[in-house]
Amino acid sequence: MNKNIAVIRGDGIGPEIMEEALKVLNKVAQKFGHEFTYTEVYGGGAALEKYGHPMPQVSVDQCLASDSVLLAAVGDPKFNDVAPELRCEKGLLKIRSEMGLYANVRPAKMIPQLADACPLRKDIADKGIDFVVVRELIGGIYFGKRKTEVVNGEKVASDEMKYSEHEIERIGRVAFDMARKRRKKVTSVDKANVLDSSRLWREVMHRVAAEYPDVEYDDALVDSTAMQIVRDPSRFDVMVTENLFGDILSDEASMITGSIGLIPSASLGEGTRGLYEPIHGSAPDIAGKNIANPIGQILSAAMMLRYSFDMPAEAQAIEDAVGAALDAGWRTVDIMCDGMKQATCSQMGDIIASYI
Repeated sequence: MNKNIAVIRGDGIGPEIMEEALKVLNKVAQKFGHEFTYTEVYGGGAALEKYGHPMPQVSVDQCLASDSVLLAAVGDPKFNDVAPELRCEKGLLKIRSEMGLYANVRPAKMIPQLADACPLRKDIADKGIDFVVVRELIGGIYFGKRKTEVVNGEKVASDEMKYSEHEIERIGRVAFDMARKRRKKVTSVDKANVLDSSRLWREVMHRVAAEYPDVEYDDALVDSTAMQIVRDPSRFDVMVTENLFGDILSDEASMITGSIGLIPSASLGEGTRGLYEPIHGSAPDIAGKNIANPIGQILSAAMMLRYSFDMPAEAQAIEDAVGAALDAGWRTVDIMCDGMKQATCSQMGDIIASYI
């Protein structure tokens, strides 16, 4: 099978971890008889320097012409003072919108070999951490109208948080369909005791839930959910929520698994083309030191093979190779502990590729 993959190396540690993911993908292609062609696409600070925009139209067109997109990380402190519409994060919002990627899927699963890295008490961690956050990605406050004005001599800023019924319905169905393939439980997270948008969210989710009588459903307030993620994460299977809440909760969920460097994510729409990226940032403070953890990027490539290319065996081969490397005691510095063997970013990529 031949597939064209748009590759956005981005900023900070992005180029380093992307190199390791491509190394692993190339081994998969060799092993399973595929051909992966990579199109280098500029995004984030790298695009801002080259084109004057964090996601120029040429980059959007390249992504839309690909079979899928693999993204590393974007962002650099040297661009913090640019105009708001030119910040690196705006580039991410643009490509998600242009590709119609309304569902962000972030697994929070504790890797057994790294149980000691979990910051939760052992009795809590031993109950198990294995849930998925399904986050609505192209609506809500990140895409609403925003305004800054002067009122009575002082600046006043506002951001609009808006959702329509169809936006809520489609993300709800993603969550329920996913739950049917897992443990058949959906928790919908909102702030319905305060926000009108959340009251509509809850109303629509109840309608969608009625279409899935085989799936257990419950509502949860976002503040209570944040508490339960650290109190008893085993109670969750599939969590579905809007854009802002999902951004915050999925980062919290990732940290209880041991390291933010381990978690992949998929952004999906109506077709097979998706955007796949680790959930961590560009970590400019360690860029160029060859110490970044590439596992989240490598597992993002595995998610791409599974969800966009219908290659479950190839995806499983990558996930098994990651497990084998960890079983052998290899650790990057962020997950290093006594008795293990420390590997650089590039060494970890070599080791994982060797297990394919």
